[in-house]
Amino acid sequence: MSRIGKHAISVPQGVEINLTGQVLSAKGKLGQGQLTISDDLSVTHADGKITIALRRDDRKARSMWGTSRTNVNNLVNGVSTGFSETLEINGVGYRAAVQGKELVMQLGFTHDVKYDIPPGITIKCDKPTTIAVSGSNKQQVGQIAAELRSWRPPEPYKGKGVKYESETVRRKEGKKK
Repeated sequence: MSRIGKHAISVPQGVEINLTGQVLSAKGKLGQGQLTISDDLSVTHADGKITIALRRDDRKARSMWGTSRTNVNNLVNGVSTGFSETLEINGVGYRAAVQGKELVMQLGFTHDVKYDIPPGITIKCDKPTTIAVSGSNKQQVGQIAAELRSWRPPEPYKGKGVKYESETVRRKEGKKK
């Protein structure tokens, strides 16, 4: 079993780290974020590296060690490079467009699906059949992509719907005579 928590996190150029007690805040070119670390763990920041160590060796602390390290790594990477998720729309008449502060999707319903874009998230539609969701918070980017996909998930017979770019839809044969 590998211990992911042992690995130090390198802080890239242009990212400012502030550690106050158990609260770690990062500020970079794409925004800023804040994270509270469990009391079972100790966080140190020196020489451009962030390390997380166990304060006590019990089951709860060990279980939170790798998770906390990954959350800190996502925070640092989010404010420096950001995260993105790309969705594809398949189907006749299915399309999306950004109008001001909202995403308008036509997905075969009698009405247009309108989605308000939250602050800190950027949604682009380079083509009417692709939606690019990007931002500095990995959880928020993934949640918004999942919400957009949930309006019309891909169906297995014709493949119509909203799917992730890397997703493959298993196709079914359909009815036989």
